[in-house]
Amino acid sequence: MNPTLYTTLLFLHVASAAFWVGGMATMHFAVRPAAVATLEPPQRLPFMAATLARFLRAVDVALAVLWVSGLVMLMGSGGFKGAHWRVHAMLTLALVMTGVYGLVRGRAFPAMRRAVAAQQWPAAAAPLGTIRQLVALNLALGTLVFAVALIGRAA
Repeated sequence: MNPTLYTTLLFLHVASAAFWVGGMATMHFAVRPAAVATLEPPQRLPFMAATLARFLRAVDVALAVLWVSGLVMLMGSGGFKGAHWRVHAMLTLALVMTGVYGLVRGRAFPAMRRAVAAQQWPAAAAPLGTIRQLVALNLALGTLVFAVALIGRAA
């Protein structure tokens, strides 16, 4: 593979991963706790729904870039057979993370949005709690991906 193309794909891949994982950290450790501390449910839940809607649209793009760039780099480097163990590990973790994201995007977030639209605050809080737990899981998995990618280079 052309070195310039590979480097460009690697940049897009790492930038997308950093956006997704960093965004989850920001949402989990800063945005949600600040919203809980300062807003009552009738303000907090619509705020979180609007914030998540924007973030999830951006993650949709980041995820597409991650998958395309990663697979093109993998195939351009000879495919799975000659890939380092860390590539296999990152791909496995990416599959799990994408599945978890699919639960957030396809199930929990739509339920939250419907409840917010109906102003049913307890019904909206439940899927938001599920989203928080799934984001915490994906944040841990995403951190593990970075560790595998970087520390695995030495192994």
